[in-house]
Amino acid sequence: MMQQDWNALPDDEFRRIFRDWVDENCPQHLRFMRKQRPLFDEVAEWYHALARKGWLSPVWPQEWGGMGLNPAKHIIYVEEWARLGCPRIPDHGIGLVGPLLLRYGTEEQKAHYLPKILTGEHVWCQGYSEPGSGSDLASLRTSAVREGDEFIVNGQKIWTTLAHCANWIFLLVRTTKSEKKQNGITVLLVDMTSPGVVVRPIPNLREEADFCEVFFDNVRVPVKNVVGAIDQGWTLAKAVLGHERIFLGAPSRPDYALARLEKLAEARGAFNDPAFRSRFAKLRLDLYDLSSAFERFARELRKGGDLSADVSVLKLFTTELYQRITEEMLDVAGEEARFADDLPAGAIDIDAMNLFLDARAPAIFGGSNEIQRNILAKAVLGLPG
Repeated sequence: MMQQDWNALPDDEFRRIFRDWVDENCPQHLRFMRKQRPLFDEVAEWYHALARKGWLSPVWPQEWGGMGLNPAKHIIYVEEWARLGCPRIPDHGIGLVGPLLLRYGTEEQKAHYLPKILTGEHVWCQGYSEPGSGSDLASLRTSAVREGDEFIVNGQKIWTTLAHCANWIFLLVRTTKSEKKQNGITVLLVDMTSPGVVVRPIPNLREEADFCEVFFDNVRVPVKNVVGAIDQGWTLAKAVLGHERIFLGAPSRPDYALARLEKLAEARGAFNDPAFRSRFAKLRLDLYDLSSAFERFARELRKGGDLSADVSVLKLFTTELYQRITEEMLDVAGEEARFADDLPAGAIDIDAMNLFLDARAPAIFGGSNEIQRNILAKAVLGLPG
């Protein structure tokens, strides 16, 4: 069967083809879900529909079941996904493990793991952060001691997204103690059903269990599950984090929130207040500026360039704008803002409190905003550490 070269299409044509198919095939009851991180079973029908179409893994090479999109087309894919309100699928396997194995994995690892991601047989989570080793990830203490053809893993991970619905985890472990903490770290692929793995969900502000803590008590992991070289996992860890940098700063969240704020303000008569009109105009202009900044970085990718450290400004901009928009939404809602239920706004309902609570998390995950400021200060402005 001949494969489509999506990158050869004009951007507008690719956008139309992708949008039309998604609009027709993404189930309506899954559009614009209140839950930002649904469980696999909740979105399995959409996951499998994408897999059947061959559109589940946009940047994987076509020989491994992906679309083979270049950065320009991938940005269109992400933009249309957000615009149409498609639910977020459990995507650690697609967006992190897949690229990790394609770049650093053995042929045997690729042949074993990649097809199982596409079928949904393997659902992955990411074992990076630990108590006391979140922003300072290189200080991690979860250990892996080699015994013959196995590693014995002991330790704890925390803030592990959707670990309770995953059956595999890609794990950063310390295999050698070193004076330089970035050395002696290894990437392991671990079966979550192994004896000694315990998962405990952590409810968030919305009383949803997006996050978990995961404990490892003498868990045996085959040495063949090492990705890359033993003790050289820090390079791999940074590559995985760098893969998603631009998309953490995409304007989709504040764009959606501002549209909801506008509907709520119209229904509540807030635009009759000149002070509100002024604040809303500033939010609108800030969103335009964010979109312009995002497009500048996107143009660099379209030309085949690499993103520099200043891409961190996108995450700061988008997360803080998202928070300001949702704070304004609660002001408009007034005393009804205390309700977690949707608020009527003309022909639609607005999930004001849900959006406000959701806006707290993006400033923390993917590298907290404090870390992003440090990156900009050191790598862009040249300030001392």
